[in-house]
Amino acid sequence: MSMNHHRHTFAGTSALAAQPAVTGRSAGGPQSIGPGRDSTLPANVVELRPGAATSRRRRSVRLKGSEAGMATAEYAIATLAAVGFAGLLVFILRSDEVRGFLLNLIRTALALP
Repeated sequence: MSMNHHRHTFAGTSALAAQPAVTGRSAGGPQSIGPGRDSTLPANVVELRPGAATSRRRRSVRLKGSEAGMATAEYAIATLAAVGFAGLLVFILRSDEVRGFLLNLIRTALALP
């Protein structure tokens, strides 16, 4: 399946009508609007999926509500990882080998002309 298999549904909810406009109607006269038809669309535009925009809004609200605690859980995991890393660094820096290496490095740096 290609990456663009949903291309037509993501392109929008309306498209230009493939058939030419009916000439029997007056251009400025009243037009009947169907149950799913948006009154702001021009006469030569047909909705491919009536009401799709409203269902997307409802779906996005529903998804946001189901992920309400995700940020808190992610912060908790990141905090635990940071605390673990800090503990490991403290353990390493308190060892005699690392302490001697750091003191030697500081003495050498201070002895430079």
